Amino acid sequence: MINKQSKTKSQLKKERQVKLTALLLFLMIALCFFISLNTGHIRLSPQETLSTLFGQGTEQQSLILFDFRLPRMVIAILVGMGLAVSGAVLQGIVRNPLAEPGIIGINAGAGLAVMLFISFFATVSDAPVFLMPIIAFVGAGGAALLVYLLSYKRHEGISPIRLVLTGIAIAAGIDALMIVLTLRLDPENYQFLATWIAGSIWGSNWKFVLALLPWLLVFMPLIYSKSSVLNILNLGDETAIGLGAHMEKERRILLALAVVVAAACVSVSGGIGFVGLIAPHLTRRLVGDKHEYIIPISAMVGGLLLLIADTLGRGMIQPSEIPAGIIVAVIGAPYFLYLLAKTKD
Repeated sequence: MINKQSKTKSQLKKERQVKLTALLLFLMIALCFFISLNTGHIRLSPQETLSTLFGQGTEQQSLILFDFRLPRMVIAILVGMGLAVSGAVLQGIVRNPLAEPGIIGINAGAGLAVMLFISFFATVSDAPVFLMPIIAFVGAGGAALLVYLLSYKRHEGISPIRLVLTGIAIAAGIDALMIVLTLRLDPENYQFLATWIAGSIWGSNWKFVLALLPWLLVFMPLIYSKSSVLNILNLGDETAIGLGAHMEKERRILLALAVVVAAACVSVSGGIGFVGLIAPHLTRRLVGDKHEYIIPISAMVGGLLLLIADTLGRGMIQPSEIPAGIIVAVIGAPYFLYLLAKTKD
């Protein structure tokens, strides 16, 4: 009875910690959101921003805020959330802290499919926006399937380290193929692809928000519903099988969900890496190892991280921009090396 009461108190304490973390992250996102509204080639003061938000701004201020900045910022948050959740799932199913959509080839596969798709159109703007997530999913799914098959061994299943190494090799091969294929593109599409590879949030109007949002609204709750399965998978194969989990079946389902979410994000944001690596790690330090906490908090950390990166990229060297993917990479590459060194130990 005493143990039960103690456990309940511990759970309540953890829940309060998670709620407090979520509240702090929400406030940080709101603050960064407001700062980002004022950042750009044409600056708006906080007073002008508030006036415009409440319909009191000039026509030019309304155009800047509602047609350019707001949709881009919403996309940055959504993409950060999606990539972070996808990374949390991948790290959970392979029990490897180095796993994330970019490293295991999902981003590269989606990018190759998008590049082949837009090469059929005279200009990038002619490409149907709502088809892009589907095309990206086909490419990402193909890459993930290839990685899965090459890292699978009969009677052994998936080895986490083998999956990561295979993913890195497949991603490198696809990246090389994309560079070769760029030679066939016209100047406009080539410029677009160069920006896309660098990780710039290129889909920056409300159409892209509407193209991305349904995918996240449908598949992220499905991922959250699998939190208990991810917790069991984290216990190790033998324990999970002993608890009645269908290891390979659950891994395939979760892998497919992670691929869908990552592909939809990549289709509107380009090849942004490391968000799926950093966000789940930071989240584990904040709220522990339970996936019912990791998934929603990772989403908030990822959204905040990419919003900060995009805001810095727009404000550092005006009137030019640094793609958000480069800002994230500057932070993520040293962090990846740190994790790699820690894993070797």
